[in-house]
Amino acid sequence: MFHENHRKYRLPVLCPIFVAMLLMTLGSGCGYSTDRPFRSDIQTVHVEMLQSKEFRRGLEFQLTEALVKRIEMDTPYRISERSRADTVLSGEILTVQQQIVGNDFNTDLPREMVATLVLSWRWKDMRSGEMIRERSRESFTSNYIEPVGETFETGMLRGLDGMAELIVERMEKDW
Repeated sequence: MFHENHRKYRLPVLCPIFVAMLLMTLGSGCGYSTDRPFRSDIQTVHVEMLQSKEFRRGLEFQLTEALVKRIEMDTPYRISERSRADTVLSGEILTVQQQIVGNDFNTDLPREMVATLVLSWRWKDMRSGEMIRERSRESFTSNYIEPVGETFETGMLRGLDGMAELIVERMEKDW
């Protein structure tokens, strides 16, 4: 009998205390923001056709296309022609490397390979002439497994998309 009465009086006292604590926690702020992590003073980006020092043809076209798609998908920026753009993104593929990282124990043939893409790129504000971001050597490595039918092209496509995603992450504003 004592326990039943004790619970009956305890619940109404705890509810307001719990609600007050919840409101204080929500109202105090914890440093997080729901704002997108991109600069609000930039509306448009022009992506120049990337250049390449590599003998593999077409990578610069594929990477340029991957960058445009990533910017459209992951940022609030619109793609624009150069004359109307707030900013211009340009770059050059410096090297593409292919390496064996694992051999098959039975045949000693390559099992797992990696493709590494090295790029230099710049993001410039055309209104002020300010260089927003610049990387002289940005690299991205992706792997592929030949015995399951993956090829260098498979690894490179993953690498190009990964590099585009990395560049878009670098377009976020500083904390």
